[in-house]
Amino acid sequence: MSLSPTQPPQNQPPQNQPPRGPDIALSYELFPPRNASARGPLWRTIRAIEQTHPDYVSVTFGTGGDNRTEALELLKELLDTTTLKPLAHLTCLGNTVDEITAMITEMLGLGVRGILALRGDKDKALPLAATPALNYAEDLIRLVRTVERHNTARLAAGRLAIGVAAYANRHPESPTELQDVEVLLAKEAAGADFALTQVFFDPRAYENLLTRARRAGVTIPIIPGIMPLTVPRRVARISEMAGIEIPAPLLDKLSTSDDAARRKAGIQATTDLAQAALDAGAPGLHLYTFNQYQDSLDVLDNLNLSRLTRVTAPQLRAV
Repeated sequence: MSLSPTQPPQNQPPQNQPPRGPDIALSYELFPPRNASARGPLWRTIRAIEQTHPDYVSVTFGTGGDNRTEALELLKELLDTTTLKPLAHLTCLGNTVDEITAMITEMLGLGVRGILALRGDKDKALPLAATPALNYAEDLIRLVRTVERHNTARLAAGRLAIGVAAYANRHPESPTELQDVEVLLAKEAAGADFALTQVFFDPRAYENLLTRARRAGVTIPIIPGIMPLTVPRRVARISEMAGIEIPAPLLDKLSTSDDAARRKAGIQATTDLAQAALDAGAPGLHLYTFNQYQDSLDVLDNLNLSRLTRVTAPQLRAV
């Protein structure tokens, strides 16, 4: 997707680094605002990333649907008032088949045509035994495909795009990384179209995942999920939640008390992570924004993606 001739990029690419073409998929993650005061930052982010022409934006959905109303409202607003195509998160733990079917049908009615099918976090949901038909993401994928078949008329005989999670580092509940790949293979067999990785910190992690997955027979695109590494507190929290050790060199870069230096180091570390993934053959990038746009846009600037339209301060004041 090329830039409009009326919106030329302000910074020309270096002569020795040609811009990457529009074949690199670009997407972002957003989460519904928790309260009224959170709407302003969210919508400034939405309008900013909209100018980069992403292929889609994912909208988080709490395990058990605990933020269902807010998520559906955001999905509707994105479809009604922006050019963005939402990918709706959907978790199965804590819900019945009828409840999930109703959610999918409601999303289809809004115009959603992409779903990220997730199991959900066990510690926030009902025990597996309470929802035997929807224990795992592959169960949810099959249910989505069933609902899809019952709605071919409203889909113009088309298909929903179904994404799933992949893990560059071992899942905390998995005994081995190879089992993670086997699970990904099962998701593909159930009907998944592509995968988004959870956060990783080691540039080699994504390449190693690709190697394991392709050897096992996984053929769907595996898109790296990239988290801006600019807020040490957030990096530490995600590290603890995901059970991923933060590499010592990254910790050293983020340990300075100089805010500007720390942010610069974090942006560069994120850029290096994304660049390594692209060099390994990543078909695109999925950026976890935490509803804040500037870090993600700075990383894209560093990567010199040709589809990027630089966002300026005057443009954002009108939001």
